[in-house]
Amino acid sequence: MVSQTSQVTTYAAYLLRATLTAEQRRGRTAFRKSQGLDVEPSKSFADFLGQVTLESAANFFADLTKGRTVHLIVSIYSCTAHVVAFSTPHERIGAWELNVEFTRKERQTMFSIKSLLGRTSPIIFESISAILALLVASASSVLLGCQSQKAAAPPPPAVVEVVSVVQKDIPIYGEWVATLDGYVNAQIQPQVTGYIVNQTYKEGSFVRKGQTLFQIDTRPFQALLDQARAQLAQAEAQSGKTQLDVERDTPLAKERAIAQSQLDNDIQANLAAKASVKAAEAQVEQAQLNVDFTHVTSLVDGIAGIAQVQIGNLISPTTVLTSVSQVNPIKAYFPISEQEYMHYAARINAHNQQVVPSDAPPFDLILADGTVYPRRGTLLLTDRQVDVTTGSIRLVCAFPNPNNILRPGQFGRVRAAGETRVGALLVPQRAVTELQGSYQIAVVEGDSKVAIRPIKVGERVGTMWIIEGGVKPGELVVVEGLQKVRDGSPVKIKQSNPAMKGS
Repeated sequence: MVSQTSQVTTYAAYLLRATLTAEQRRGRTAFRKSQGLDVEPSKSFADFLGQVTLESAANFFADLTKGRTVHLIVSIYSCTAHVVAFSTPHERIGAWELNVEFTRKERQTMFSIKSLLGRTSPIIFESISAILALLVASASSVLLGCQSQKAAAPPPPAVVEVVSVVQKDIPIYGEWVATLDGYVNAQIQPQVTGYIVNQTYKEGSFVRKGQTLFQIDTRPFQALLDQARAQLAQAEAQSGKTQLDVERDTPLAKERAIAQSQLDNDIQANLAAKASVKAAEAQVEQAQLNVDFTHVTSLVDGIAGIAQVQIGNLISPTTVLTSVSQVNPIKAYFPISEQEYMHYAARINAHNQQVVPSDAPPFDLILADGTVYPRRGTLLLTDRQVDVTTGSIRLVCAFPNPNNILRPGQFGRVRAAGETRVGALLVPQRAVTELQGSYQIAVVEGDSKVAIRPIKVGERVGTMWIIEGGVKPGELVVVEGLQKVRDGSPVKIKQSNPAMKGS
């Protein structure tokens, strides 16, 4: 569809523009000079087609007087010109633009006549000879150039780089996103209420089990301990007195010098005094524990975190002072899909009572910077349930961490070879072309011609791709120069030996 606009669209080739002036609307056939082109209406249209005269061409384009926009398509092929005209309705307006685009060799040349806005008088009929003369001038230049051009020689075969399809046993690696966490994470909380008077560890350092991390003011607890000891002494004194009473009154009661009831009272008072001694001893032990609890210690060997309190803060048993994580070994948690779990469920459940499954593959840990951790991990356990929100189940493996390089909260990727594909066919990934969900590969056959074949792809292994159908071992596939080949085109091959990274 031709848009009604006052601007001429610029094409990739030569553009000629002729605008009919007000003088032409008065019946004149002169053209205004546009972009350095002078067109004489006396030029013969027969110079262009060889048999058609200017008058017959004018009759051929008589439709222009009926208020239509006419598109002329001139095809130049083997130095022969063919003209096709078709018209579309438009408003009867009085000014027109003629856009001409042409190139040499086997390409179409488009002539477009369209109206300008704001004109009202018809002029095409008045100036048909001038328009045809412009077509003569432009197309003649194409023919002259075409006649002087010689037939081009066929291009030489494209040079492409090829590799052979490799067949070998290859391990199939799975890779999952993992989160690291301490083997044991101990929250350090006080067991008594008091004021922090000292912090005795360096934050982020390695601490030993039993090492004091914080010191709470001991004076109130020491006073309670002294009080409990005093009460114990009183209870022991009372117990000694009642014991003497029993010893004195026992022979007197046998001689009936005193009533038997008095001896009974002495015996029960002695038992009560002994019980009071035990209660006082327990109070002393509790007071001693409280004094000991003023020394807040680490529960495990590990890395101590940043302190959550400052010296002088009043703390209670609900206050978290810091955390200590055992990081050697360190755990890596990673989820696998339910489908992957079902694939390996028999192997997982066959050894679920073992600390480390005997046939579990070793795990590699790929860190955030892309490096591979030098020590390999082992599978520890599988979670008891599938997460209903994600459809995955968590697995846990442990990695040795003697230098404390790995820390809780780090992200990485764990990789393991779950199975081995026997006799797999491998090609470089760059040799495979994906097109709308299907995959193709360019194979150089025995006659040095390319055959584009559809293939079925499998897993990716490093820079290689497992091909499950479409190629045979030893066939040559194109890896460089794919954009230069077509199905059946001859090529000149250049052998390449790609490295199988990650395999």
